[in-house]
Amino acid sequence: MIIIKCAKCRVKVFKYLKVGKGRILHCWKERIIEDYSIRDGNEIKCHCGNLIGIDEGKWIKMKQRSFTYSGTRTKR
Repeated sequence: MIIIKCAKCRVKVFKYLKVGKGRILHCWKERIIEDYSIRDGNEIKCHCGNLIGIDEGKWIKMKQRSFTYSGTRTKR
């Protein structure tokens, strides 16, 4: 379980179940445990207005450098 936070204001955006190694390029919607984001059409934003990602159906394509994360990743 990792916590994804906004890079600008450090507010929680998602609680996400990360599986495997590597960077977060996109977040699968079924692995998002808690969602604190604001939806504006297909854009996912923080409360401060920072664009976090774009909704593309089954996943959210994350915008690099607009978020940080902490926590432990689950191994396959």
